[in-house]
Amino acid sequence: MSQINKYLALTNIATGYAKRMTRLRNRIFNEPVRAMAPRDSKVISLLSELPRQKDPEYTNYYPRHVETWQFMMKLRDYGLFRDEHQDFKEEMVRLRILRGKVKPKKGEGKRSKKK
Repeated sequence: MSQINKYLALTNIATGYAKRMTRLRNRIFNEPVRAMAPRDSKVISLLSELPRQKDPEYTNYYPRHVETWQFMMKLRDYGLFRDEHQDFKEEMVRLRILRGKVKPKKGEGKRSKKK
């Protein structure tokens, strides 16, 4: 324990060795090597942040469209959501069926009815 105290006392002395050891310690522990002004430390803190193109908060911006659509279709099945475009498409299919414009199922075509 006394050796650590000796080392700490040596680092507080303004010798060349103490300065070099302080710089080395700062490099090892990712601290600024030399003392600097507050605005310089602000620049360092800005540059040490994660870049925006790698930040998931920015890259995963868009919502989950597929899951949202599936949820809305489930709500539509329960009658809690009205999708007018889907209603229109289903109505057009229903009208085609009523007019007889639908392709017959396999095995129910013209050739199978001749026999």
